[in-house]
Amino acid sequence: MRGPRVERNDGEGPLPRRLRGWGGVSAMAAACAVTAAAVLLPLVQAAPEQGRAGTVHEGAAAPAVAPATPADETCQDPDASLRPTGVDGAAIARIKAAGKLVAGVDQNSFRWGYRNPVDGKLDGFDIALVKAIAKDILGDENAVIYRAVPTSQRIPALAEGRVDIVVRTMTINCARLKDVAFSTAYFEAGQQVLAPKGSPITGYDGSLKGRRICTAAGSIAESKLKENAFGSVSVTVPNQLDCLVRLQLGEVDGIVTDNALAAGQAAQDPTVRLVGSPFTKEFYGVAVNKDAPDLVRRINKVLEGYRAGGDSSQWVKAYRTHLESVLPGIAGPPTPKYRDG
Repeated sequence: MRGPRVERNDGEGPLPRRLRGWGGVSAMAAACAVTAAAVLLPLVQAAPEQGRAGTVHEGAAAPAVAPATPADETCQDPDASLRPTGVDGAAIARIKAAGKLVAGVDQNSFRWGYRNPVDGKLDGFDIALVKAIAKDILGDENAVIYRAVPTSQRIPALAEGRVDIVVRTMTINCARLKDVAFSTAYFEAGQQVLAPKGSPITGYDGSLKGRRICTAAGSIAESKLKENAFGSVSVTVPNQLDCLVRLQLGEVDGIVTDNALAAGQAAQDPTVRLVGSPFTKEFYGVAVNKDAPDLVRRINKVLEGYRAGGDSSQWVKAYRTHLESVLPGIAGPPTPKYRDG
């Protein structure tokens, strides 16, 4: 079985197509991901309001700088967020007026945001959190318009008002805080290398020299490889799943990505494995337009309840349902950090 032709972007042309594992299936998924790179696709659960496909809600203007957003020189604790509150502001009022929460998500990341093959519906750890936010704001966990957002379009989608929130394994860091606001952390992950079993690659080290290493555009992995590529050849694609397809086709030799995402991919494809150790410590947060501090505070209120209850919490239930089988041994969510102002 042959997958679709995938062009390399390192100027040397296509390599032989050697499908590994479930490559044919993932190649079809990658075609969907590449399509999503050009346009934010409304997904099945709800349809956008007529005549307003380019914006989320009326009045969702370009982002303004929110008060007290950390500047570079003061960004010592980027995962500290605004204190939670249930008080409505302008952003919450727009969402309630529209009757829908517009969420930017992934539809190709197994266990996080993906199409469940059983019923074809969106499922995963991130999707469960979106539903909890919609339930709190609108009283209905299904009052959501899901939009597939490529990794490189997460920030533009918020800045241009195409989505209210992005819940898509998005790492909180100082650079991104210049453009978006974040909730408190809801998951801890780290960057790691994914490679075929039997590969001479041993991790994020000198074994990468001369190897073609794939990352998603706009990802932490891309920035880390720019800092230190260990002599590797960088291959950048719109979506992280595109890297797995290229690996299965033999067009790259390894992938650098979040270990949380890579664990799901390794569970799908028994011919690949995580190698080495995580070389970063990162926290995922819900990203929001910088001009919506009331929405940040409301999401933090939702997260307070989501974490509460110990082993009976919504967070633990979602972890056990979606992630425990591929990321065992996680005791609970990260402890939230807050800032004033």
